[in-house]
Amino acid sequence: MSSPRLPKSPHDPALTVAREEFFFPDVRTTVNLFAIHTRSVGRDWSYPPHEHPQYEINIVLAGEQIMVVDGRSYIQRQGDLMLLRPGIVHSSCSNGEGFTYFCMHFDIDDKLFLSLLSRLEQVLFPADGTVARQMERALGKLLDLSALDDMGINGDSVAKRMRIQSAVFELFATLWEAVSSEAAHLPGRGYVQAELAHQIASRLQGRVNLSYRQAGSLKKQDGIEGISSELGISVSHCNRVFRSVFGVSPRVYLSELVLHEAKLLLADPQWSVQQIADLLGYGDIAHFSRQFKRWSGQSPTSYRKSVAPESSSE
Repeated sequence: MSSPRLPKSPHDPALTVAREEFFFPDVRTTVNLFAIHTRSVGRDWSYPPHEHPQYEINIVLAGEQIMVVDGRSYIQRQGDLMLLRPGIVHSSCSNGEGFTYFCMHFDIDDKLFLSLLSRLEQVLFPADGTVARQMERALGKLLDLSALDDMGINGDSVAKRMRIQSAVFELFATLWEAVSSEAAHLPGRGYVQAELAHQIASRLQGRVNLSYRQAGSLKKQDGIEGISSELGISVSHCNRVFRSVFGVSPRVYLSELVLHEAKLLLADPQWSVQQIADLLGYGDIAHFSRQFKRWSGQSPTSYRKSVAPESSSE
């Protein structure tokens, strides 16, 4: 039985020659959203002091709200935005009349985004300020989704959940752009280091992807040494900055990326272990097998049998 054909690389001469090409960056961000809602309340409404483990975005849509954050009182007027960090005690009540507000709790695994948010000491962003004005359009798209229920679209439908995620990511992108300019003037090197660490991580991900497209090899110059040279920094500084943000060395991070991709390929029975080793840049199947077992505690063949027992043996 002939072995399955490898997918053609974008650089394969059998393909139509492109005059130019652009590869989008991989997206490996996880966002969890909680208690997204709008609420209209009366003049006697109040919410007692509380805290939660997620970030909160709170915007007054009509009227005024009094928000007490960490013992300090803020008057939040129409269009004003509050950004509350996890674990901070806050409470709210009306300012003599009823009001309407929008609230969303979220957590996100993007360390650069979190580093940016954590450096902000500002809690209230006024409606006529840069941050609130830039977020107005993206927020409007999210609020418009409430009209889908009136149109008879189920609030739990896959379509609506996807639209909510799309609107929230656009909101985050706008928040990032708006807040970045504010954070750039803040003291400290945390943000700069986090941004550098994510540039390193992005290049490491690109190394793994490039090995798939071109069946290249993850050689020393393609790893942290090459990346350090590209960024114009020393290997030791590269390692130190990366570890301070991600908690592991770049080499360990790269190994985790390669292991993840190897597991995905091993779960697909069309690829032989030899082909997978080639795709990952290990021309020598024995080297790949030793490395995979060191990472996962199983040989590639044993792992394949555990996730796809019906596949044929190598």
